[in-house]
Amino acid sequence: MSIFRFRNSKVYWMDFFFHGQRIQESTGTRSKTLAKKIQDKRRQELEEGAAGIKKRQQPILFSVAAEEYLAACMSRKTKRKWSPKMLEMQENSVSHLLPDFGKKLLMEIEAKHIAAYQEKRTQEGAAGRTVNIEVTTLRSILRRHQHWERVHDDVVMLEEREDVGYALTTEEESALLLECGRSRSRLLLPFVVLALETGARFNTVRTLQWRRVDFAGRCLKWGKDKTPSGTGRIVPLNPRALEILKFWVQQFPDRRPDHYVFPFERCGGTGKEDAFGFAAGATGYETDPTKPIGDIKESWESAKKRTRRHCLQCKTGVLADKPKPDKGYVCLECHAETEELPAGLVNVRFHDLRHTAVSRMIAARIPLPIIAKVTGWSHSTIAEMAKRYGHFEMEELRKAVAAISTRPATVFETGSLEFSLESTSAGKNERAN
Repeated sequence: MSIFRFRNSKVYWMDFFFHGQRIQESTGTRSKTLAKKIQDKRRQELEEGAAGIKKRQQPILFSVAAEEYLAACMSRKTKRKWSPKMLEMQENSVSHLLPDFGKKLLMEIEAKHIAAYQEKRTQEGAAGRTVNIEVTTLRSILRRHQHWERVHDDVVMLEEREDVGYALTTEEESALLLECGRSRSRLLLPFVVLALETGARFNTVRTLQWRRVDFAGRCLKWGKDKTPSGTGRIVPLNPRALEILKFWVQQFPDRRPDHYVFPFERCGGTGKEDAFGFAAGATGYETDPTKPIGDIKESWESAKKRTRRHCLQCKTGVLADKPKPDKGYVCLECHAETEELPAGLVNVRFHDLRHTAVSRMIAARIPLPIIAKVTGWSHSTIAEMAKRYGHFEMEELRKAVAAISTRPATVFETGSLEFSLESTSAGKNERAN
């Protein structure tokens, strides 16, 4: 072993042989005494590694490990694999984990602490899937520092609801689209109709560009989707989807192929109201077709909230507040009265449009491989996705059960039936004897 310096260099290097291989590395110090200690430590590490002795890890706080994990997630290499939504989920999970685990050392975290965290989050109203996502992030952080293996056998993930999702009825769809058309945002109606008629995810519709819309061929080619199976798939346009896009394209006479179908813009009303006091018409300004719309949450939530004003009696009237000091609501058309507004479609999620599309295709007996092609499911998840997205009413289930009896019911005569039963019983008695 030797410690040396290259000519014109003030930093010492180590030079020694280990198992027939020459190790020549910089010590990074100008002190010869310190360089010798560094060399001895380096040789000891190699010997311990060769003997199978694991290196003792330095104790590290969960908060520090979580910060390092998020920094790794934000690196260029990881960003190529993860979508912005996935990165946002990781940050959100860490924010929930820090109050419970932030001040603990990684070596202190045990399965009982994870179970306590799961119980606490459940009591706060978090869904099983949400808590499982957060525990998965915790697992990733522990696994990076070789601490997950000692606890994973005792960690039980929570059950996730399989009934999440809702398929709109025809009546509910009409009510929702009516309010989307009344929105201050002019793009809400075409956005929702296209999502409903194609079964596409929100972000897939949001990032659609005009070059991917083929009016002559009556189809479009989606861009990047959540899954590789969905990315780049070609979907035909049904008449309503085609008509809404033909209407929408007229709003952009100067469009270019690389422009977005639903561009970023600010929205406002025309200042006019219809007969029922709702905003009539919408305008867009500060439109930037080179960027996609960021979000439609405000206009989407407002449209759903307005469906609470729809009268459940006549289906077409609007519920208005009674003149004060009276409390309650009255329909302006059929004059039906109610003390509280109906629930409307407030709880409908945007993703339920996809559930609606899939449920209708299944009810129409479209083969599952074709539905998978339209929606972008992978072949390995067709059955699971069909179970998750298929929503049926009782009448549809009755028709399914009725289809089992393909022949007329056989009428048995009482005498022959009794004879056969007696014969069977006699046969059993004979065999028993």
